[in-house]
Amino acid sequence: MIDPVIDAKTDRLRPGIKATLPAVVAVAVVMTALAACAPKWHRERADKTAADVIENAQEQAVGRTEPFTVETPADTLRRRLLERQGLPTSGPVSFGTDRLEPVEHWPEKDQPVRAPRPGDPTADWPVDQDVRLALLDALQVAARNSREYQSAKEDVFRSALALDLERDAFNSTYAGIIRNLLSTDHAGGDTVTGVESTFEQGVTRRFQSGAELTGMLAVDLVRLLSGDRESTFGIMADATMTIPLMRGAGRHIAAEPLTQAQRNVIYAIWSFERFKRTFAVDIASEYLSILRQLDQVKNAANNYRRLIHASRRAQRLNEADRLERIQLDQAVQDELRARNNWISAQRRYEAALDRYKVTLGLPTDALIELDPAELTRLADRARSVLDRLGMSSSSGQADGQHGQVQSTELRPPSQQFTGPYEMDETEAIHLALDHRLDLRVEQWRVEDAQRRVVVAADALRAGLALTGTAAAGERRGVDSADLADARLRPEHGRYTAGLVLDLPWERTAEGDAYRLSFMDLERQARSVQALEDQVKLDVRDRLGELLEARESYAIQAQSVELAEQRVASTKLFLEAGEAQIRDVLDAEEDLLEAQDAVTSAVVDYRVSELRMQRDTGLLQVDEKGLWREHDVNRTP
Repeated sequence: MIDPVIDAKTDRLRPGIKATLPAVVAVAVVMTALAACAPKWHRERADKTAADVIENAQEQAVGRTEPFTVETPADTLRRRLLERQGLPTSGPVSFGTDRLEPVEHWPEKDQPVRAPRPGDPTADWPVDQDVRLALLDALQVAARNSREYQSAKEDVFRSALALDLERDAFNSTYAGIIRNLLSTDHAGGDTVTGVESTFEQGVTRRFQSGAELTGMLAVDLVRLLSGDRESTFGIMADATMTIPLMRGAGRHIAAEPLTQAQRNVIYAIWSFERFKRTFAVDIASEYLSILRQLDQVKNAANNYRRLIHASRRAQRLNEADRLERIQLDQAVQDELRARNNWISAQRRYEAALDRYKVTLGLPTDALIELDPAELTRLADRARSVLDRLGMSSSSGQADGQHGQVQSTELRPPSQQFTGPYEMDETEAIHLALDHRLDLRVEQWRVEDAQRRVVVAADALRAGLALTGTAAAGERRGVDSADLADARLRPEHGRYTAGLVLDLPWERTAEGDAYRLSFMDLERQARSVQALEDQVKLDVRDRLGELLEARESYAIQAQSVELAEQRVASTKLFLEAGEAQIRDVLDAEEDLLEAQDAVTSAVVDYRVSELRMQRDTGLLQVDEKGLWREHDVNRTP
């Protein structure tokens, strides 16, 4: 409805358009340039503000300051391990958010520059080979790579920005609007056309006493484009002061949110200090626990070697008729138990080490090992304590006293006769990364977080709107009932078209929200990385379970055969008077245990097969709750 009127009055409107168009275009260009640089400026302002708040809070809370940043460093140990060891990944987000492809309308042309974090002890490590972590290394690696540690730091950062918002409530808040309207009014006898330009600047200031001051300055410039082309200038200033006398009066009321936000930052600093101490102790405790399991593997291996030696000796004595067959069978059964215990100890150690990698924030399948010398140093320390107390310790002297056979080479679990789901580890991990739907959900949520960054950046821009109104006809009420019936006559209507510019004077809340949107993106990326590492851990666990169950079945099957032979031979010796009833009962009990162990191994292997398919995402379940297993001979 606007265009025909404007077209009909082209001669009258052209001067106004010429007069106002350059100003509008100039303002639009300036605001576009400001909008282009605003997101980055607001993000950096939020970082600096939070850093100042945290530094002051550290001094107040713990009496010292230390560097504090939530920005992910440019080169993490996790990233170097993934790249240089050629480990499987689920996508670019596995390396960090700076590897993501920007979504449409991304607010910053360049990804935020990630500066290297000083003091990184892993910077020069040759990570393309096995990496050995000492205890102090593990503590520093966890502080730089642990997702839990990073989330704890972000909680402090969020409390600092919350304080910034509360402070902003007591700052002077400015708002400005520029409105430029081209109006045509046909309601009177003559058509009136003109340009209405308005500039409004407002300021609001809240005081901690509860008082509030608002002020406004408005400037109007109206120029007619019809008739005698007159122009007029208007200006108005307004100020209002509100001082509460009862409800809402006093600093203890009005500034309470600010006071609480200040205290919340202190609480966050204290909580983070407590977290750091607890986290360091947990990292060290788990580190030493894994070394203990490694020592158990060594002890189980030594025990296995000794029992191999004992069973071979028993074999020679039996062949020389110097040892009864029943005792030889017992020795062989003990050897088989020792082998089973050795394999189980290895499995527990490897699973614990994989879980520890996840705790440190490192890839589960990375070539990482712990330093056994830490356990030796602990033993030396304990021995020195006992010496000071006048006590002695025989720790560390068992190897020579218990007949350890160092030359005996232990046979590792067989990889030749494997089950259908005992896949190559790398192949299984790739299958899981491709088919785990929970991982796909987390990956898609990364793009959701990217879009939220775009939306948060949009809130920083100036508001520029094209407006248009059209009004025709007349309203009627009781006071106008004696008038003639109204008619809808568009040619006598009033029409307005123009631009309204809302200047971004005050964007503290929006700027903080924009910075937090980047933090949310980083957190979502860490969620993907954590789940990816968990997927790898699940696959490696399932492969270990399959291997352990298969080896256990083979061992227990031999144990059943030996136990049956022992039962039969013991009964013969009992009838011949060369054995006691206790020997028969022991043999029967060993047979029962071996038979139960065989059944358990069969069940464990089958359950591990199903878990393997579940954790690789290959197991299908229909609407009836029935599963369809993966065909290992068919490429998924």
